[in-house]
Amino acid sequence: MANARTKLTVVGAGSVGVSLAYAALIRESAAEVALYDIAEQKVEAEVLDLAHGTQFTGSAVSGGADPAVVEGSDVVVVTAGAKQQPGQSRMELAATNAGILERLMPTLLERAPDAVFVIVTNPADVMTVVARRVTGLPAERVFGSGTVLDTSRLRWRLAERAGVGTASVHADIVGEHGDTEFPLWSNARIGPVPILDWRGGEPFTMDELDRVAHEVRDAAYTVIRGKGATNLAIGLSGARIVEAVLRDEHAVLPVSTVLDGVRGIRGVALSLPSAVGAHGARVVAETPMSAHEEARLLASAEAIRAAVEALG
Repeated sequence: MANARTKLTVVGAGSVGVSLAYAALIRESAAEVALYDIAEQKVEAEVLDLAHGTQFTGSAVSGGADPAVVEGSDVVVVTAGAKQQPGQSRMELAATNAGILERLMPTLLERAPDAVFVIVTNPADVMTVVARRVTGLPAERVFGSGTVLDTSRLRWRLAERAGVGTASVHADIVGEHGDTEFPLWSNARIGPVPILDWRGGEPFTMDELDRVAHEVRDAAYTVIRGKGATNLAIGLSGARIVEAVLRDEHAVLPVSTVLDGVRGIRGVALSLPSAVGAHGARVVAETPMSAHEEARLLASAEAIRAAVEALG
């Protein structure tokens, strides 16, 4: 059931924002789900469409084009921005979407000064750095959706291959939510069994795992080619992050926070397993990884740093 007196506001009534609001409504992630967008006719239509289904959920729905919609929010999820086009990288979106966030975040913070802010707008890691700079909030209170979706894609693929339930796969994608992301194979497990030791069928090989990693990395491009956007799974993963905050779960999820010294990385946001609760997100700094994986993490950080610096 929805938490009493909790409010989620989703900013942006595009395909991702509406999917997230719909997922949160169905999952009863919050007592009230609000949708805010400056496109008045579009957002009012989406709110009306959602509201028509509230007989079948335990959550209320509100929204509109007035920033007052955001007031009283416990969590604000930002999806507003230009969407990724076929053949376009997430980083190519950076300049346009940074400008949108620079104008938007002060208004959101003014209306919901105590909220936790979750950035979904792509490129999410770069936009998380921008949002934190603009708001001046502590790193734990403004974080990106990170590789939560990428990790879900990975676990689904491994579960399908191993013939087990997805919840029994323990493996994380870390680093950039994008082209330099990678799995932490060194501590990936199916149940209690290291993935290379799994014998519930044909054993995994590193070559096969590398192919799976590439497939997961490029999954968004595959979906975009076929239907123009990724929206349903990111909506579900966003709702899951919101629940971890509103229920103060301290759930360990690979969200993206601006790091301050973890493995020598400072000033850029990337994904590592993090405890997510009412306080926001705090990185699990002691996450084990091999020397090769640590090198890949540093390379991922440098890719994000270059994109941030390109914005000036």
